Amino acid sequence: METTNLCIYCENPLYHLSDGMVKCSKCKKKYSPKRIKQTQALIQLFCNDENALNASKSVGITYVTVLKYYQKFRHLIAEYCELQYHALRTQESQYEEYLYLEKSKRHDKKAIFDSHNFLTFGYGENVYTLLMPSLGMYKQQFLEDNLEEIYFKEFSKFMRTSKIIKISEHDNAIVRFWHYFEQFITTFKGVSDEHFPYYLKEAEFKFNTPVEKRADILEELYFKPHGSDI
Repeated sequence: METTNLCIYCENPLYHLSDGMVKCSKCKKKYSPKRIKQTQALIQLFCNDENALNASKSVGITYVTVLKYYQKFRHLIAEYCELQYHALRTQESQYEEYLYLEKSKRHDKKAIFDSHNFLTFGYGENVYTLLMPSLGMYKQQFLEDNLEEIYFKEFSKFMRTSKIIKISEHDNAIVRFWHYFEQFITTFKGVSDEHFPYYLKEAEFKFNTPVEKRADILEELYFKPHGSDI
């Protein structure tokens, strides 16, 4: 077996095996170069905001498999954003509260309990998001006590305030992120409460990171040292 090329995981020489697989001379990982290329292609598509359906057609693997990869990417990104926050938090920052609800639900008084409330911290041109506890836990009690009307009025006031902020000349990273997030999240056909935190972190990562650098960072996260094949 001859030794050529370098391991994607540890950058040591590879052995090319007779079955088309390769094996690292140091970390002993055995993998398919074809699969690595597919993963790299998916990382690039993900970082370029290509949806999972189009990515599956482009790379030639099933939609369900692409969804698994995309969720893995989002989990890695969430961990990365937390590490970035710990590096930035010693800097002076400002923050604002943001309440997000799908546009189709914004006039439904009972739907306000489906909203997502998060804080947005601004560090220069970068942001960090912190998702607050869901209001859903209070929904039944509010409905039983007939308080949804009061809460809806408060929500409406907040939406008017948000609109004033968005159309003002007050331009900073926090407000720009809100604009970005609203456009980003509407490209998906509904996001479950369970997965919403990861989509929020994806938006944070993409807002903070130039397009040309995203794939390099995500490849590093996926393959070195914590990444793993699906």
